[in-house]
Amino acid sequence: MLGWRDLHPYNAVHAARIERPLDRETLEQAIRETLAAAGLTGLEIDRRRRRYAWRGGPSLITVDIVPGGVDWRETLARVFERELNAPFARDGAFEPFRFFAVDVGDAFFLGLAYDHFIAGGDSIVVLLSALADRYAGVHATGEPLARYPRTHRRLILRHPLAFCRSLARLPAMGRSCRRTIRPRYRPIEEGHNAFRFFTLDAERYAALRAAARSFGVTLNDTLIAIMLLAQDATLPARDRTARRSELAVASIMNLREAHGDEARRTFGQFLSSFRISHPVPPGIALRDLAQDVHRTTARVKRERLYLATLSAVAVDRVIGRFQTPKQRMAVYAKSYPVGAGISSLNVDSLWHLAGSEGAPAYVRGVPTGPTSPLAVAITTANGELCAGLSYRTAAFTADAIARIEDDIRRRIDALG
Repeated sequence: MLGWRDLHPYNAVHAARIERPLDRETLEQAIRETLAAAGLTGLEIDRRRRRYAWRGGPSLITVDIVPGGVDWRETLARVFERELNAPFARDGAFEPFRFFAVDVGDAFFLGLAYDHFIAGGDSIVVLLSALADRYAGVHATGEPLARYPRTHRRLILRHPLAFCRSLARLPAMGRSCRRTIRPRYRPIEEGHNAFRFFTLDAERYAALRAAARSFGVTLNDTLIAIMLLAQDATLPARDRTARRSELAVASIMNLREAHGDEARRTFGQFLSSFRISHPVPPGIALRDLAQDVHRTTARVKRERLYLATLSAVAVDRVIGRFQTPKQRMAVYAKSYPVGAGISSLNVDSLWHLAGSEGAPAYVRGVPTGPTSPLAVAITTANGELCAGLSYRTAAFTADAIARIEDDIRRRIDALG
């Protein structure tokens, strides 16, 4: 991630609706106290030695107050886009958090943009939950968070046979990549991320979950299948006889459970990913495609094939030292092509960990980076689903993303 953010900011953004009037002084005090209590102040990074440390001390965080305006959804999307593209300091001591609040009258959205290398989304949910508690006057007791999680190298040492099996799968992965349509960029070195989001109400979300259960697959399998179909419907007509004719989606996965670290105890980064490609033949039903996806994802999890991704990223990091920025941006499009990436996060399972009541409305945006031209952040909270679409403007126009959103909505509506 540090290498990727040299090419373009690699930030993620969360916002939770707080059902209380906004008071700047109280909010800033709650943020400073919560960060200090968690041990999340005084970050210093040494890029040359690849080390970082939380030095402690007082937080100087301030909050950017943004009026909600006539359409708070449009305002929120505009602030998300701004924060996705605003860089943090590259090296040395700096604040890796930026807070904002979109005021909607009797409530507000508490937003947090953060340098993504410091944490995965689950850690941020726990942090925002603690902030909401403190803003409401509830001070959770407990020790500071563990802030230096073990690296993924430990997983490789614990599962050497699985690691060897995953490496044996690399040639097959390479053949799949050579069958996959490459995303097109104009120009490839332009990394700006635009953003929009939409929400599925409780009825539609329940229909989507029921459909996944009836297919015998997970919700994430179904969402991957929907994204494959949306690509098929909105891309120019494919030559299915060409060598490159398949479509691919990357799925972000959280390895925290494999490490044995709880979200409420350890603040940090545990993310990896895997890739699913499919020919998506004409007329294939969502059920059949989701079941095909499930066979792949089940094998990835069962055989820990995600370890191959970790090793491939390590190799890419070494090679990247000898490449120009343009070459580094192009390497994924050429060697590991995917049309979209999906990152799923269940806020309901995390928000109550700090003692809060039910999870609030929640919006999330994740960066595309060089790996994918479109990143879809699927966030479930309080019985609803929010999809945040970050996309590289060098690959997609706003109209093209609107067509993808419409296709996703139509397929989900059909389930109900």
